[in-house]
Amino acid sequence: MSETTSPARDFWTALTPGEDPAARLEQVRRAHELFVQTGTLAPATGPTSVRSVVRDSWLRSVKGGVNPSGMIDAGGMSWNDFLEYRAGHPMAAAYPLVRSLMLDEVSDSGVVVALTDDVGRLLWVEGDHKARDQAGGINFVEGAVWAERVAGTNAPGLALEVDHGVQIFGAEHFSVPVQEWNCVAAPVHDPVTGAVIGVIDVTGGERVAAPFALSMVKSVVAAVESELRVRTLTGNAPAVAPATGPELLVLDGDRYFWRTGSAPALRLSRRHAEILVLLGEYPDGLGTEEIATMLAEDGIDPVTVRAEISRLRRDLGADLVASRPYRLTVPVGSDIEQVRRLLRGGDVAGAIEKFGRGGLLAASLAPGIADVFEELKEDMRSTVLAARDPELLRVWTGSVHGREDLTAWRRWAQTLPPGHRDEALVRGRVRLLDRRFGI
Repeated sequence: MSETTSPARDFWTALTPGEDPAARLEQVRRAHELFVQTGTLAPATGPTSVRSVVRDSWLRSVKGGVNPSGMIDAGGMSWNDFLEYRAGHPMAAAYPLVRSLMLDEVSDSGVVVALTDDVGRLLWVEGDHKARDQAGGINFVEGAVWAERVAGTNAPGLALEVDHGVQIFGAEHFSVPVQEWNCVAAPVHDPVTGAVIGVIDVTGGERVAAPFALSMVKSVVAAVESELRVRTLTGNAPAVAPATGPELLVLDGDRYFWRTGSAPALRLSRRHAEILVLLGEYPDGLGTEEIATMLAEDGIDPVTVRAEISRLRRDLGADLVASRPYRLTVPVGSDIEQVRRLLRGGDVAGAIEKFGRGGLLAASLAPGIADVFEELKEDMRSTVLAARDPELLRVWTGSVHGREDLTAWRRWAQTLPPGHRDEALVRGRVRLLDRRFGI
């Protein structure tokens, strides 16, 4: 569908010259109150106070039975089922790139970034911690469904409904509890079929109300669709065998989970996740003092280690961790091991994508975890450099871990034939990094 902007779609171009945006939004608020109370869609003051794309969405919301004062649906899916569904969804391939392009910019800006599937289910919600907690108050959380038919007028739901980018301000939302927020979203399309597979959304306060916000999201969508197209053409879709036993998930942002069979996944504290990673890395076992020095630069009290192991057994099962030395009693899969399997299997691009930003490995200050992070990152980097494959070099330098890797950028430049479409970009980045690092 065409992405040309019209007053019906864009709030800013709908304003008349010199019109105060705040006054227009107040008109929208009064029009919403009138509509909810009487069903009358006559504008509050003047014929253009409510954009047609919003008016149409309000009408569909009412027809669909959305309660303007109600809470958004939690999604009706167990957490364990949700994690499996999310891992296998096509938008999972977009997630690492979205994180790389957007999350550094919004980490302290009072906004959250969300990826949905094609029915409006929130697959990932990340960004500013305070904003994410506040968004939880309107159930803007992973697993919740924000389709228009469920949540009323909102940017991700409306983007799915009309198949183009939209920006929704405060009172334009149909649900009153959501009217404290602004949001902007655009759909992501399958590179082969052209079908919508999901939406990228940014939700927050004044920053999301800026005129350039929609253009920013559209540019990220364009980058994601380009990446999906390349992965389709090169056949680099990740293929990871499902875990059959307990599984530790620590690479997906700052939340860590223990999953066993069909039981709901259990969220882990950072300390418990760190201990489980270390025990997984050392299958022959670790002593109390070894764990203590791996968890903190100056070590921690052995009593603290024993107490944490005791709590871990209480939460996950008394027989999970044996003593003298501490060791796992059953095979435990992990997304860390999945990255290694992808590397060993030759799917280096899939390994880079699965590794993402490194999750716990990148965030932890524990020396033992930092060692695992550096080793795994170096394994990927060395494999990419040894392959001298222009596509792998493109993927690596496009990742958060490789974008300032001067050696990789130089290697990529060496592999490109004269006149290649990427030649100017790559050589420009080499010059930039040369200056940045004083080489």
